[in-house]
Amino acid sequence: QMQLVESGGGLVQPGGSLRLSCAASGRTFSIYAMGWFRQAPGKEREFVAAINWGAGSPIYADSVKGRFTISRDNAKSMVYLQMNTLKFEDTGVYYCAAAKAPLVLAREAAGFGSWGQGTQVTVSS
Repeated sequence: QMQLVESGGGLVQPGGSLRLSCAASGRTFSIYAMGWFRQAPGKEREFVAAINWGAGSPIYADSVKGRFTISRDNAKSMVYLQMNTLKFEDTGVYYCAAAKAPLVLAREAAGFGSWGQGTQVTVSS
């Protein structure tokens, strides 16, 4: 298991930006793909973005493509989610996740074995 701690959530107006951070510990961070998921009230957790172990090949949900950017810093064991042009529908709890297996990039929740506690993002005017 990898320990993950998210930060950076908050309240933002539509059109605004936030940057989420996730600090990882407990395993060799640089060989695991990392992802971000979110869960809105009354809805199931959904995939947002993922990035492979070498910081290449990012993948995104269609709903955030062109607005969100996932990145990672293996030297610091950190992963980030830059969120721009935020919309009301981006509201939810955002979770950082680490892949179950090394050197495997996934977009389904079942492919991730470690999860953070989540950070709240609220987009409201």
